Amino acid sequence: MALARLDNEVFFKKAFTDEIVFKAFVHDIVGINILPDKIETEKSFAPILGNVNFRYDIFAEDSINRVIVEIQKVEYGHNFNRFLHYHYQAIAEQQRSSDDYTIDKTVYTIVLMTAPYKRNKITGNLYKDEVLISKSNPYNLQGIERKMYNHEMIFLNPNYKGEGTPVNYRDWLDLIYESIHNPTQPTINLGNLGIKRASELVNTNNIDPYEWEESKLEVTKKKVLVEEREEGKDEGIEIGLKLVAIKAIKKGMDNESIIELTGLTYNQIIQLRTENKNETNE
Repeated sequence: MALARLDNEVFFKKAFTDEIVFKAFVHDIVGINILPDKIETEKSFAPILGNVNFRYDIFAEDSINRVIVEIQKVEYGHNFNRFLHYHYQAIAEQQRSSDDYTIDKTVYTIVLMTAPYKRNKITGNLYKDEVLISKSNPYNLQGIERKMYNHEMIFLNPNYKGEGTPVNYRDWLDLIYESIHNPTQPTINLGNLGIKRASELVNTNNIDPYEWEESKLEVTKKKVLVEEREEGKDEGIEIGLKLVAIKAIKKGMDNESIIELTGLTYNQIIQLRTENKNETNE
């Protein structure tokens, strides 16, 4: 068995949008039996909340739960903040009027980080955890959790293998890690039916020519994002990031990709687009 790399969004989405895989993954990671109406990719909300039109890699919900699955290969300093916005937008979007603050669905955001974490430039911290879980429930002064909201955000990073990681996490972390670092002879738990199904979907024998070509384009796009961001480091923080954004605009990148690349706001990107358009027309 040889696996296609699951740090490539094409193969990741091929595997995790499969209903059998998705349901098994969600059950193992957050412990719920989701019955999704449908599993979507590049999901966005209308109308837009705030200044950014967030798009979710994989999005599914049933009558009780809303589950978001994101894959992030390159870990920039702002990623944790970015996904916090993703998570809480999926909560806030459920409010339909100023008279009703009811949140009908519990939101679970699962983020797969496939590259090692980088040291935070502001705090100097470098965390090396396979699994990080953030809950919305409050605690009293005795440290007792009060289950009011139950929303959770889970970060998974297979680059930091821990001895005490439970098997429900381990199976999926190993699948991701082995597909990247040992794709031709992966050591994975095929006794887990979700893992078995995912491995079959991304078996290199089951990847068609169109998917291979699409995956190559995805690699090229990510490479450009990294190179442009690195180039901007020497230009001064804000000026450099704006120069990177202008180059990305000229290359035809969409707003969300430029925001991910630079950390600039939606309004800043729109302003740069307008300025660039005016310069082009002169």
